[in-house]
Amino acid sequence: LLVPLVTSYRYEGIEVNRKLAKSEAKMLHEKMTKKAYSHEELIWIITARSKAQLIATISHYKNEYGKSIIKDLKSDRKNEFLVALRAIIRCTCYPEKYLEKVIRLAIKGLRIDANSLTRIVTTRAEVDLKTIEAVYYKRNSMSLKQAVNDHTSGDYKTMLIALLGNNA
Repeated sequence: LLVPLVTSYRYEGIEVNRKLAKSEAKMLHEKMTKKAYSHEELIWIITARSKAQLIATISHYKNEYGKSIIKDLKSDRKNEFLVALRAIIRCTCYPEKYLEKVIRLAIKGLRIDANSLTRIVTTRAEVDLKTIEAVYYKRNSMSLKQAVNDHTSGDYKTMLIALLGNNA
């Protein structure tokens, strides 16, 4: 799964073939119904299609079969392959939602996952951090700045708040 993901060429344009999206959504559904998650066609669609084409296929899947492909992939939550497949789809189709979840899980609990929190805030600060903050607020009814303020301290807190914006 990971080798084709990092080695295949992905077209980065915005053109979408609706007929292809429909046929690939059907094929994905058939493979998933048979629990053939590691079938080469399924892997090829997920790893080689452009972001726009994959979004169209995933959207058609939901419209046609009434359930998101992510929910259909949750049949075995302990299967690492399915976890990776869901992560790839989320990262490609819904990156802000995926990153919000990683941040939420990093902050949640007794001990903060500083590596995950730092990685996302620092790498997304000039890209789409404001969008991630909006998704975080919508999901948690608390601003990301407030969560960072409540769960971190010292220079680490100062650095994160600076990347998020001045007011906590």
